Amino acid sequence: MKLLLIGMLFTLPLKAPHDTREILIKQESIQPFTPLIRAIGAVECSFDTLAYNPVEKATGYFQIRPIRIEDYNKRTGSDYVLPDMFDYNKAEIVFLYYASKIGPYNFEKVARNWNGSGPKTIDYWNKVENKLGYIK
Repeated sequence: MKLLLIGMLFTLPLKAPHDTREILIKQESIQPFTPLIRAIGAVECSFDTLAYNPVEKATGYFQIRPIRIEDYNKRTGSDYVLPDMFDYNKAEIVFLYYASKIGPYNFEKVARNWNGSGPKTIDYWNKVENKLGYIK
C-alpha cells in the first residue's frame, strides 16, 4: 500500500507558483587598463597617491603635470586644478581619457604617449613593461 501511495505521488503533475519577479544580475565591469595602471603607478610613484615632483610639478599616482590638466580641461570642459590630481579617482579619470583614445590593445603606445614624446619614452616603456611582467 505504501508503495502504491508513493508511486501515485510521483505521477501527480507538480507546478511551482508562477513568479513574475525579474532577476537582475550585476555584471562586473571590464577594466582593460588595470594592469597598465598598476605598472604605471609602480614606475611613476611607487603607488603613492600623494607623490609630488617639484621639478616637473608632477602630481599624484599618475604624476600628472599642469600642461596635461590644461589640455584635459580644454578638451572636456572640466575645471580640474593640479591639486585635484592627488585624488586618485580624479587622476584616473584623466589618465583613462587619454588611454581610451588609443585603446587597451596597445599598452606600449598608451604608456609612451602618457610619458610624453621622443626617444626617452622607450626607456619609460621598458620600465613599465618590466612591471607588467612581460617576458622579452
